[in-house]
Amino acid sequence: MTHANQDKVIIITGASSGIGESTAKLLASQGAKLALGARREDRLKQVCDAIQAEGGQAIYQVMDVTRAEDNQAIVDLAKQHFGKVDTIFLNAGVMPNSPVSALKTDEWEQMVDINIKGVLNGVAAVMPLFKEQNHGHVLSTSSVAGLKAYPACSVYCGTKWFVRSFMEILRMESAMEGSNIKTTTIYPAAIHTELTETITDSATAAGMNELYEQHGITSDRIANVVAFALAQPQDTSIAELTVGPTTQPW
Repeated sequence: MTHANQDKVIIITGASSGIGESTAKLLASQGAKLALGARREDRLKQVCDAIQAEGGQAIYQVMDVTRAEDNQAIVDLAKQHFGKVDTIFLNAGVMPNSPVSALKTDEWEQMVDINIKGVLNGVAAVMPLFKEQNHGHVLSTSSVAGLKAYPACSVYCGTKWFVRSFMEILRMESAMEGSNIKTTTIYPAAIHTELTETITDSATAAGMNELYEQHGITSDRIANVVAFALAQPQDTSIAELTVGPTTQPW
């Protein structure tokens, strides 16, 4: 029996580790065709090699989501190699949290560039193709920090709230325009990824690491819900999924 995600062409950014890597491997096992993007070529190659060793189909491109041309290039690569693009999963993100008073302004800029502009660049790159095809699915990783406010997470929360509102308006506009473009926003809580490794503020890092050690679950748990959202019929859209550890009172 073929899986609902069989032969779907799916682009994933932030695909070299964590949620992106787990999602790529699961979707490949369901027969999807993957185009994977991230900054680290060695890790991307490892993920692709692992997928191909299991009989799956995956290609990769080194990319920086803050560069519009890199987003366009991976869309073009996927279309040239696989003939179409059904889905883009905008998953790249960073979380160097700190109190506002610490004034880590370089890190603020980094979060805005990757977490916000990375999503905008991805949507801009794929939108003309989705409109031409009259179908497409945009998924994005927000966070429970895009639903609630948390101390030491001011800028990160802001970027993830942006993703929440942008994706919801994209969903509404696509429905109004009849473009058959679906959107799904994922709101993960404590998931074991490399996110916490970017925190340079020592007190914030200690608190976050303690939280993740106590509650964190593995990134394949998010891959499961992404695959579920993708597998729905064309007439059914799952707009939002909030997912986290049963033990975490997020």
